[in-house]
Amino acid sequence: MGKTEREEKDRHLQTCFTASLQHPISQRNHSSRQPGREPGCSSWGMAVNVYSTSITQETMSRHDIIAWVNDIVSLNYTKVEQLCSGAAYCQFMDMLFPGCISLKKVKFQAKLEHEYIHNFKLLQASFKRMNVDKVIPVEKLVKGRFQDNLDFIQWFKKFYDANYDGKEYDPVEARQGQDAIPPPDPGEQIFNLPKKSHHANSPTAGAAKSSPASKPGSTPSRPSSAKRASSSGSASKSDKDLETQVIQLNEQVHSLKLALEGVEKERDFYFGKLREIELLCQEHGQENDDLVQRLMEVLYASDEHYFHRMQQVTSKFTLHLTPAECQTSVYSM
Repeated sequence: MGKTEREEKDRHLQTCFTASLQHPISQRNHSSRQPGREPGCSSWGMAVNVYSTSITQETMSRHDIIAWVNDIVSLNYTKVEQLCSGAAYCQFMDMLFPGCISLKKVKFQAKLEHEYIHNFKLLQASFKRMNVDKVIPVEKLVKGRFQDNLDFIQWFKKFYDANYDGKEYDPVEARQGQDAIPPPDPGEQIFNLPKKSHHANSPTAGAAKSSPASKPGSTPSRPSSAKRASSSGSASKSDKDLETQVIQLNEQVHSLKLALEGVEKERDFYFGKLREIELLCQEHGQENDDLVQRLMEVLYASDEHYFHRMQQVTSKFTLHLTPAECQTSVYSM
């Protein structure tokens, strides 16, 4: 090859290299872009999928994992349960794969469950674009339970480590002025419910409400001694009635306890008898005695079978049979 041809070839390669730098990668690969991928994601390859198992999974403590989340995406979360809003995961995906998710649509101030679901739908769409195989348990995560959210963030930490390339990222600037307020803790929502005021239910409060307001300039009249005596007498009478009711109820409880003890003793007595009969039947069961077989049937009969047999016995009694005939009829069933 001559010197002139080599110079022309080098000049051609330099021209092609300069042209490649002047055009973005998304435009150069427009014809080979995979379906379903957005222009912002075209400069990235497919995501590296990770799979956590009981053998390979190295978990972080909940305090360490929350500190890691706050440090990476500049949030102020205090508990793992607050990841239930899904906003942090959306920003992580924007950090790993710029353009695969629109942070303008993310509700960083989400406080309600339907807002959490909205964020997780955006996350699911970004997973689909980047061919992430992980199934997001949205119904479990939005409930704000600790273990479900801890398991998912542990997996996402491994996913982040496998796909992060070390580039700089400003999470506050990426949010474009949106305030990332942590969602309310589900536990605080339960325990901080408005409580009923005991003062409103007290008798004095009701009396204060029912008493008419005194007119200006008029002196309130003092209750007479007769009224005070009648009120104290009625109070003492009501106290005596309550004491009498308490005594009567205690007596009823005591009598019920005695009756229960008697029933338990009677139950144990008859159970012991039935146990002895069962042992005798088991000892002579191999003799194929018809009486033993019938006794075993009675002992092991279910409630429905026993009730049906008792109905047959009572129907015999209604026919005015003698006890001997009744006994014969029972054994003949």
